[in-house]
Amino acid sequence: MSDLTPDELRRYARHLAIPEFGIEGQRRLKAARVLCIGAGGLGSPITMYLAAAGIGGLGLVDPDVVEVTNLQRQILFGQKDLGRKKLEAARERLLDINPHLDVQIYPERFTAENAMRIAADYDVIIDGTDNFPTRYLSNDVAVWLKKPNVYGSILRFDGQVGVFAPHLGAPCYRCMCPQPPPPGLVPSCAEGGVLGVLPGLIGAMQALEAIKIITGIGQPLLGKLLHLDTLSMRFRTLTLRRDPDCPVCGNNPTITQPIDYEGFCGIPKSPAAAPDMPAMTVHELKELRDAGDDHFLLDVREPHEQAICRIGGATLIPLGELENRLGELPKNKRILIHCKSGGRSARAVSRLRELGFNDVWNVSGGIIAWAREIDNQMAEY
Repeated sequence: MSDLTPDELRRYARHLAIPEFGIEGQRRLKAARVLCIGAGGLGSPITMYLAAAGIGGLGLVDPDVVEVTNLQRQILFGQKDLGRKKLEAARERLLDINPHLDVQIYPERFTAENAMRIAADYDVIIDGTDNFPTRYLSNDVAVWLKKPNVYGSILRFDGQVGVFAPHLGAPCYRCMCPQPPPPGLVPSCAEGGVLGVLPGLIGAMQALEAIKIITGIGQPLLGKLLHLDTLSMRFRTLTLRRDPDCPVCGNNPTITQPIDYEGFCGIPKSPAAAPDMPAMTVHELKELRDAGDDHFLLDVREPHEQAICRIGGATLIPLGELENRLGELPKNKRILIHCKSGGRSARAVSRLRELGFNDVWNVSGGIIAWAREIDNQMAEY
C-alpha cells in the first residue's frame, strides 16, 4: 500500500479527519488507477474530483480538440484552450489541481482494436461517453477484465448513474439494454442539448461511486440505476438484475471479444457503408443554389434550432412531423434535406424513399458543415 508524504497528509487532511475514511482510505486511493473514457461534460468533473481526492493514476481517452461549444459544460477547459487537443489541456489542468497525480493520456478513439490494451492496467473504468458504440464497448471490456464499470449518461435535464460489475454480483450494461435503440431515436447531446450544470452533477456522482468502490466505504450503486430529473429535482433509484441470457455476462456468453460496435448499433462507419443513400456535400448544394437550380430545400430540425441559424429558402418541417405533412412536399422537384449534422436528414431521406419519393438527397454534414465551410458568419450551436 502506498505511503503518504507529509505534503499529502496536509493536502488530504479533511479526508483523514473522517473516521470511516481516514488514512487507510487515502492510501487506497493513492494506490488505485482509474480509466475515464471521454474528457467532455462528464469527464471534466469526474477527472477533476478524482485528481483532487488523491487518486494515484488517471487514464483519459478522447480524440477531440477543444471547441467553443464545449465551454458551456466542459469545465476542464477555458478560452485559452480553444483549438488544443483536449487531453493535452486536460493533463495540464489536472496536474495543476494535484501534482502528485500520474496522468496517462490516450488521444484516440476507444475502439475494438485498442480497448483491451488501454483498459488492462486500470482498477476501475468510468464511462464518460455520449455514444452507444463506446458505451457497449466499455461495458464488455469491463466484464471481460473483471473491473467495475461506473456508468453515467445525460440529456437535456435528466441524468443517470449506475455501477455495472458482474464479477461483484451486479448486472452489466447489456443486462439493462440488450440492444441499442434504433439510430436516431435517442438524440445525442449535440442534437438534443444538455443543461450545462447537469454533467457536473452526474460526473461528480460517478467520481463518488469510483471512490466508494476503491476505498470500500458506503454502498456503491451495484445493481442500481439512479435517475435524476433536475427540473423537479427528483431522484429515483431503480433495481437492476442480471440477465442469465446476457450475451456477455450471462451463463453462456456468445460475445467474448470486441465486435463491430458501430455495426451493432446500426451506425454506418462511412458513406460507403450506405451506398444507396443519395447524398451531396454543402459545396455541391451551394453550386446548385448559385446556378439557380430548381430544387426544394427541406430543414428537418426543430423550430428552436432554426431560430439560431438557417439556410435561406429552406422549408422547416421537423423530422417528427414529416409523415403527417407529406402534402407540403413537391412531387416534381428534387428534394434536398438537411438537419444539424446529417443524421436526422439521412433518416428523412430513407423514410421518404420508402414512401415513394425518389429524388431525395441528404446534405452531408448538415448546417454545421454549411457554417464551417460555406458561411463562416453563420452561428453554430
